[in-house]
Amino acid sequence: MMKVVIVDDDAIVAMSMRTILTAGGDIEVPELGSDGEDAVRLYEKHLPDILLTDIQMKKLNGLEAAARILEKYPDAKIILLTTFLDDGYIREALRVGAKGYILKQDYEGVLPALRAVYSGQSVFGKEIINEIPKLIREKNTDVYTRNGITDKEFEIIKLVADGLSNKEIADRLCLSDGTVRNYISLVLDKLKLRDRTQLAVFYYKN
Repeated sequence: MMKVVIVDDDAIVAMSMRTILTAGGDIEVPELGSDGEDAVRLYEKHLPDILLTDIQMKKLNGLEAAARILEKYPDAKIILLTTFLDDGYIREALRVGAKGYILKQDYEGVLPALRAVYSGQSVFGKEIINEIPKLIREKNTDVYTRNGITDKEFEIIKLVADGLSNKEIADRLCLSDGTVRNYISLVLDKLKLRDRTQLAVFYYKN
């Protein structure tokens, strides 16, 4: 029997979710909460297999509650359930270590998500999955921005990482071999790297 605690500041949503989840007979919902403080308190009280919590709530939001719980119980399985497809929320959910982030509108996806997380997987709804590559690009682009890498330089870095020679890069970008060499020398200097190999490694790490 899977034990799930549901926390949502909308009582109707919480009760509806309880009805949906317990209909199959293999999930029990011992208690409902209405804010982040409830989430922390009820997690400690019941030590559920999964905490299913809203994000936007009074007193303490779901992300803050998740961070508190995971600090004390690092193996806690927490799924964030929200109406908002928000890049900041998604980024923070990934940072704190939530096991899932799904939209309330996707009612049909909640039960499969619970079962997947219960079995040890992480689950992010398809809308969230579509956002993650963009978030990764934003995060990693910061490394280059901080070091003054221009769009053209970044394009050359990527081609170096793809294994292209200076001549191949020059042909691809309609530049001369000398210009490509100058670009690469400048990039290596900006990133404090020694050679093309280090540049390729840097690209794939970042």
